[in-house]
Amino acid sequence: MTAMSSALRAWRAVEHRWQSWPPAVRQTSRLMILVALLALGTLIVYVTGGTRYAYPYLMLIPVLLAGAWYTWRGSLLVALMAGLLMAAMPLTVASGEAQATLNWVIRLCLYLAIGAFAGVLFERLRQSHLNLERAARTDPRAGLPNEIALEADLSRLLQAPARLDGRSTGVILMRIEDITEIMEALGADACDDLVLAIDRRLARLGPNLLGCYRVSGAELALLLWPVGLDELNRIAARVVELGEDNLVALGVPLRAQLVLGSALHKSPDDTPGGLVREARIAMLAATEKQRSYCHFQPAFARRGVQNVKLIAQVRRSLAKGEFELHYQPKLRLADGELTGYEGLIRWRDAQGNLIPPGMFMPKVENTTLIAPVTRFVATEACRFAMRQEKRVSINFSVRNLMDDALLEELGEHVRQSGMEPSRLEVEITESALVHDLFAAKRALERIRSCGIRVSIDDFGTGFSSFEYLRHLPLTGLKIDRAFVEGLEHDRRARKLMACLIDVGHALDLEVTAEGVETQEQHRLLQEMGCDQAQGFLYAKALPAEEVLAWQRERERSSLGSSHSASVDSRHK
Repeated sequence: MTAMSSALRAWRAVEHRWQSWPPAVRQTSRLMILVALLALGTLIVYVTGGTRYAYPYLMLIPVLLAGAWYTWRGSLLVALMAGLLMAAMPLTVASGEAQATLNWVIRLCLYLAIGAFAGVLFERLRQSHLNLERAARTDPRAGLPNEIALEADLSRLLQAPARLDGRSTGVILMRIEDITEIMEALGADACDDLVLAIDRRLARLGPNLLGCYRVSGAELALLLWPVGLDELNRIAARVVELGEDNLVALGVPLRAQLVLGSALHKSPDDTPGGLVREARIAMLAATEKQRSYCHFQPAFARRGVQNVKLIAQVRRSLAKGEFELHYQPKLRLADGELTGYEGLIRWRDAQGNLIPPGMFMPKVENTTLIAPVTRFVATEACRFAMRQEKRVSINFSVRNLMDDALLEELGEHVRQSGMEPSRLEVEITESALVHDLFAAKRALERIRSCGIRVSIDDFGTGFSSFEYLRHLPLTGLKIDRAFVEGLEHDRRARKLMACLIDVGHALDLEVTAEGVETQEQHRLLQEMGCDQAQGFLYAKALPAEEVLAWQRERERSSLGSSHSASVDSRHK
């Protein structure tokens, strides 16, 4: 098998080198090979004693080669030449005995028949190969060239000599962000028609555009030459504007939300795949930065590598038990009573350093790792809830809501732990609801059916309408810290906060304000009737043992204060 693989690699290397020769050189080489084979075959037949032996069949080799190289016309011509050369050859060289006419005529006819058959066969094979190659380089639905064609065309351009004006080859990769919604509403044919409509509009970009390629269902690539960075940026801006115009797909006017990334050939070491990869990295960076377009920068690639390494580290650290939950207290504003905690994940690396969740959770939430991470959080939160009497809340992401197995495990875990289900609370961000309100409602109903409380986190920052609150099985809402920060100095912020609290109370929801850091914020929220608060004013998030010690100390202080007040009243 190894020998066969080596032979195949060697043949491909020879074929690649042959294809790199100029066409005129290849044609001349083929003619010389055919002439040499005809001469060699004639010589072998003569030296071996004449046409009475089997050696005349060697003349079929150049006939077959001619069929492969020049179709049936070439093979017939070479077959005729081979037959005539053999006709002049004696039957026996030693005696000089000539062939019978019928003998060499039949041989000539055989050569011609084999040549014609081989020529037609090779022509069919060549055409079939071209069709397969064309199909391999073409998107079957839209008929546009695909990524294979893009890399082949890029390869030819990258091999061209560098231009004196510094301009080179550019690639723009674009993704139609809303193609899923279009497919759901109008079907796959509408998406294909939209892609073709964009392709027709792109033809207006001018002579620098060499081609438009469909590299995936939602992605198109533009090959540009010759361009500089400024030209590339201008063309990208025009493409973004193009998506904002009305595009007609299956007779329906549409607008395509495009996100673009570009890359420019700068180094002799650039490869077609590398250039496309850089454009894709830039496109992903644009998505991450919520922009329409980004040009590739090396920092983007480094960040991508860091993200991949980070996700791999999270997987290993989860298995090693390097994650832990810290708990931040929540207090009832009416009397200062401790009502519960929010469990917040922390990552303590092998050196004992704490890695804040902002450095890894946004990446984890976009991967399947969010499921095992959330299972860990839920398990730890339930254990902590069993160690004290207060409520514990945990955070759920979009992926968690769509994970039926995780929702089932959550309810089962609460039942097996023996804890009161209402002592566990799940906090959902508004952005998770925006993703799919119907699916989110169904998931929240499953959670509530287990007796677990459900609260909206970061309330006021995600959804533009409060109408959805009426339809969801909620028990509370948490107002985002952004509304708390301006309470002391901004009259409008206070009015807005009061409105948000009223909205929660109107729906019989428990209202919590997060990010409370000053006594004045505490006082204002208390006056507005906010139910609960959490923030650094009361305590930061602490490990389980430390927060339990904090709770015991607080209870002792509270008892001490109550006892002193009782003694004072008796003395009076």
